[in-house]
Amino acid sequence: MSDKTILVVGTYDTKDDELNYMSSRIVAQGGQVMTMDVSVLGNPARPCDISKHDVATAAGSSIQQVIDSGDENTAMQIMARGAAAKTAQLHRDLKIDGVIILGGTMGTDLALDVCQSLPLGVPKYVVSTVSFSPLIPAERLSPDIQMILWAGGLYGLNSVCKSSLSQAAGAVLGAARAAESPAADKPVVGMTSLGASCLSYMKILKPALEERGFEVAIFHATGMGGMAYEKIAAQGGFACVMDFALPELGNLLAGSVVNAGEDRMLNAGNAGIPQLVAPGCLDLIDFAGWQDIPEQYSDRPFHAHNRLIKSSALNNDERRETAREIAKRLSGSSAPAHVILPIKGIEEWDKPGEPAHDPEGLNAFIDEMRNAVKAPVLLSEVDAHINDQQFADKALELFDQWVADGTVRKQ
Repeated sequence: MSDKTILVVGTYDTKDDELNYMSSRIVAQGGQVMTMDVSVLGNPARPCDISKHDVATAAGSSIQQVIDSGDENTAMQIMARGAAAKTAQLHRDLKIDGVIILGGTMGTDLALDVCQSLPLGVPKYVVSTVSFSPLIPAERLSPDIQMILWAGGLYGLNSVCKSSLSQAAGAVLGAARAAESPAADKPVVGMTSLGASCLSYMKILKPALEERGFEVAIFHATGMGGMAYEKIAAQGGFACVMDFALPELGNLLAGSVVNAGEDRMLNAGNAGIPQLVAPGCLDLIDFAGWQDIPEQYSDRPFHAHNRLIKSSALNNDERRETAREIAKRLSGSSAPAHVILPIKGIEEWDKPGEPAHDPEGLNAFIDEMRNAVKAPVLLSEVDAHINDQQFADKALELFDQWVADGTVRKQ
């Protein structure tokens, strides 16, 4: 059974044995292989389906120009652009069903660009000497990327590295066979949230939106979830968004690594997607469990959510800053944007008697939101908590108005 074709990418001048070993494992399981060489100086032992010349051309260059570019880093960035462009084209032409890339730090740098070039649902496997390393910033990671450590294989094949290579080969072929790409048979509402113990509006909104004929994709706003949400928004993948959990924006402003990148809250507006926005959980800053709390937050109480995340509180000035930043990011939207402001609280733990209850800070934020949000962005206040039925009712009221006037399309 030769049902799926996997693109195998790497520097075939130096890693020919390892790349061919992975290809052989894919073929042995009934898959097909297409090979792409991203070498610069050397040549593979036998020709690849996509040569290094093809890759350089896809980057608008030539191998000689790549060699003459000055240094290895610059050269590989050119090859990365070409490899990403070529890979995306192969997928659009229905010639590949998944990709696997092998490399050290140079190859991994290229691999991240290649994976970013493919849409959600296409299997992307990276076999790397730096898998899961803090060298890799979160914003370089594709929403559904898979990585495995290339252990013990820096120079030549052996039984240790074959374990990783064979697992990866089987995984990418199995994923290509099992993957269900987004169906695109219903319009999708993209929603951000956190766990239901903190933000529970999704329990009301999801079934209500599904009854209206929409599919609802809910993204966990802890960094990677926001990045996935933003990437799909940038591709125009939503009919509307309900961006109701914004801690990633506060984290970005505070310098926490638990953020979704500099383009948080920008892509939906740039893509012309209508936005309903609320400031869910924008009173806390999340830090990685291993991250030292910055000095300016050291005198504030913090909560260790688990060994991965701990949170500290924003002060009044910082909450005003986040309000201004929300307004700034929405101001450039090319589609309607409407802020819903729940004036009785923005996450479960800021209710009276709970550890994050801070009426002065909430009032400072609300006051700044009132001043900062300007037309054409609209603002509606709700005399309720974000987890109350009244908040969900307001969101559905505005959504229904947009459906009725054609702002949100059902087709």
